[in-house]
Amino acid sequence: MKTRPLGHGAPAVSAIGFGGMPLSIQGRPANEQTSIRVIHSVLGAGVTLIDTADVYCLDDDDIGHNEHLIAQALRSWSGSRDRVVVATKGGLTRPGGTWGRDARPERLKQACERSLKALDVDVIDLYQLHAPDPSVPFVDSVAALVELQQEGKIRWIGLSNVSVAEIKTAAAMVPVVTVQNRLNPFFREALETGVVEHCAQAGIGFLAYSPVGGGRLNQKLPSHPALGPIAERHGVSAHAVVLAWVLARAHNVIPIPGARTVEHALDSLTAVNVELSPSELAAVDQAEFSRA
Repeated sequence: MKTRPLGHGAPAVSAIGFGGMPLSIQGRPANEQTSIRVIHSVLGAGVTLIDTADVYCLDDDDIGHNEHLIAQALRSWSGSRDRVVVATKGGLTRPGGTWGRDARPERLKQACERSLKALDVDVIDLYQLHAPDPSVPFVDSVAALVELQQEGKIRWIGLSNVSVAEIKTAAAMVPVVTVQNRLNPFFREALETGVVEHCAQAGIGFLAYSPVGGGRLNQKLPSHPALGPIAERHGVSAHAVVLAWVLARAHNVIPIPGARTVEHALDSLTAVNVELSPSELAAVDQAEFSRA
């Protein structure tokens, strides 16, 4: 597996990580062992970055489901746990299965303590603010992560769903190792607003979530007219072509696709060996990817 730098002071990780969310939200596998097999499959293929969050679950009564699942998978995996970076997040809520924000300092500290227990670790490798909370000063939320780091409860600090201005504000307070924002051909705001470019220049790893579109959008890829010819030339799926396009955005971009089956999980990893030509990259750049 090819690797890419994660960020300041952190080790290089697999160029494609694994996003755990699909294994714990609505539509998740009914059999927990199926989910563990998916996680074991990517670990066995060389993935060394797994991304999760306390709110990857069905609702507030199910908080920590994905973190528990990943901890269980790592305990039962025959490989080395030390080479795997597990990233989690705090700052969101799941009332009644909806998505809310609560990034108050006291709430983040409680969430971190709960994540430590769910992941069964003494220190969380990478702890990310899941999203800025409009009702809480951004600097207060970041300060809470700084305190957690000073207390030895988290190793590295990351941000998610943030702007360049917010990254700069946080970076003035503490080294920001990663930024996790959405990036795929349907949603290119991380490129258009300069977040990817800023992170590349600042040595910050960019974790691309929903890299193939997420939800119903990724189902549109196999029939997309711009992707079919490219996929055929390279002998890979349309999804792998899109992931190769995401990887090509910048040297610091690490896609974190999720999957509910071993087949789909391993298919995503084929993208690390796909080198798209300038004309192929341009074809994806210029193509329309309708969200309708």
